[in-house]
Amino acid sequence: MITKIIDENSISVIPEDSDDLLNLRRIIKKNDKVIGDTTRALKQEKDYSRPDKGERIKIRVALIVEKISLDDVLDRLRISGTISESSNESVPHGSHHSFILKVNDGITISKKKWSTIEKKLLESCNNQIGFVLVAIDRGDCGIARLRGTHLEFLPNIYSGSGGKRYKTNFNIEKFFEQVQQAVSTILKKGDSIIIFGPGETKKRFANFMNKSQKMHKYKIQIIDGIDSGGEDGIYTFTKSQTMQEIMSDSNLAKASSIIDEVMILANKKSRKFTMGFNETFDANEIGAVESLVFSDKAIQENDEQKMVDFLNDVENKGVKIYSVDSSTDIGLRVTGLGGIISILRYSIES
Repeated sequence: MITKIIDENSISVIPEDSDDLLNLRRIIKKNDKVIGDTTRALKQEKDYSRPDKGERIKIRVALIVEKISLDDVLDRLRISGTISESSNESVPHGSHHSFILKVNDGITISKKKWSTIEKKLLESCNNQIGFVLVAIDRGDCGIARLRGTHLEFLPNIYSGSGGKRYKTNFNIEKFFEQVQQAVSTILKKGDSIIIFGPGETKKRFANFMNKSQKMHKYKIQIIDGIDSGGEDGIYTFTKSQTMQEIMSDSNLAKASSIIDEVMILANKKSRKFTMGFNETFDANEIGAVESLVFSDKAIQENDEQKMVDFLNDVENKGVKIYSVDSSTDIGLRVTGLGGIISILRYSIES
């Protein structure tokens, strides 16, 4: 999330992925003021205007928030309320309006007082490390950017190579140029580039990247042991022990290690973990939760506001929380375990 402090009460934000939208859902409360750009159909009194149609124009309005909800299908956040200010005098104050906030849309949030947890959520968004994953083979290449626990894929790039059996005029450097160009479209400041795949193509591509002046400011790392290219290679890497080792500081690796520990505890028939909302909610009530991972299923299948209040209460108690989604195998695993799991500080009886 891109943030800019306006004053002690107001902060401008631009969400960069679905995790940021979820955090904004946890930050924005009833009676907060949200300022943003929107469109509104206004009647225009012109000689040739149609009397039954208004002209849709862009305006800036401030809403006093009454309701906020997630759209779990399209990664959107709906913010509804009454208009308190507008840049067009034709828009009546006190009328109802809704913002549909999507990734890369900007708003300003104004609160009478920002709580510690709200500030912490904004800071955690800014501190997430980004990785661009490149699974390359002679025939194709998969590219994805990992931020937090969310994978953003680009379409596979195919080289057009005919394979070893056929003699062709295949120029691998042309293929590398295509891949490098695609990588540059999703690279952000501070990202690391991780290259893997079968054979020697990954090393040749890394050497090609290192020759580019544009790539000198990024850390480039080659990983062995992942013998798949393309999108399959990306998924193989995110499920591997290698990922946990070289990306140990990433949220995805931390979430993955929590899932692995829960499975070990389950096999030992330990009571030092929970699965599902009700179990985890009860454990949190007595302050037993140490770390927690949840998927979008937990929000979809429970009362949204209750889930948001629960997450904020858990984090207020110093618990480390990780959200995951279906873009990774880890997200699918958590969904299969009831949408929410936690490791406890001590065993509790059911």
